Amino acid sequence: MRRREFIVLFSSAATWPLAAAAQTSSKTPRVGCIVGVTADSPVFEAFRQGLRELGYVEWQTIALEIRWLEGRVEQIPEMVAELVRLKVDVIFAGNSPAALAAKNATRTIPIVMIVSDPVGQGLVASLSRPGENVTGLNAFNEAISGKRLQLLKELVPELARVAVFRNPTVAPHVIFWQETEAAAAKLGVTLQPLDVRGLDDFEGALAAAKRGNAQALVAFDDPIHGTGIHRIVDLAASSRLPAMYGSREFPVYGGLMSYGANVVFLFRRAATFVDNILKGAKPADLPVEQPTKFELVINLKTAKALGLDIPPALLARADEVIE
Repeated sequence: MRRREFIVLFSSAATWPLAAAAQTSSKTPRVGCIVGVTADSPVFEAFRQGLRELGYVEWQTIALEIRWLEGRVEQIPEMVAELVRLKVDVIFAGNSPAALAAKNATRTIPIVMIVSDPVGQGLVASLSRPGENVTGLNAFNEAISGKRLQLLKELVPELARVAVFRNPTVAPHVIFWQETEAAAAKLGVTLQPLDVRGLDDFEGALAAAKRGNAQALVAFDDPIHGTGIHRIVDLAASSRLPAMYGSREFPVYGGLMSYGANVVFLFRRAATFVDNILKGAKPADLPVEQPTKFELVINLKTAKALGLDIPPALLARADEVIE
């Protein structure tokens, strides 16, 4: 057993009595969390940190009922149903499938979400007036998908054919695809759409990309990526395709490049929504926040391994360069 896993296991065991006490106390608010990242990810830790900054002490003044997704998207409705049965005070849904399942399961428990295109998915009536029991943060910007393709083109000027990994079961991918198509038309790039419904589909999709003479890869943001980043990055490296992702974690773990909203910031801000609701605010009265910062992260070591020279102008615009 790795040291980090031992520490997580020991910590969980050590705090179990406190957790049990917190769960039985009617005065301690409980937040049900459905999380698509791993337990040691800085992303969910940012949510916890946000709660601490607001004065909460886990298992003393707040209890978190955490359900780790671990790529099991099909189990989300069951996880949500369990949280509803526990009568948690708030549900924190860190991805679209979880938010949609939560809204389908309850119209009374407040839901704080981090998703893309919440209006288009029917989660809220509008960003300024959510309307029901759902609010939170929008991780989407209409130009973001096209911008990712543009950045790839800057990195590989001769780029003519790009494989796009999309998941037909993830609603925002429809918009991602439309925006990417529009950008491709302007850039003179042909897209090769490849449907990836689960982690086991990546290897076959990459093989199809190579057969289709793709010169690069764009992977749309997907909840299944949370616990499969290492595998996805390794497969992309073995295919020797320059790859663009939406989350900073990918280049941190060896992917080439990412461009997207600062997810750590979004998770920290989600804690503020939870706090407001626990203090009596109604989700319908809390406008959905738009992302304010998008990060370009480049892994120079990976670029070198792929034989790519990062243009100085692109490197200068990077928010973070990993060497």
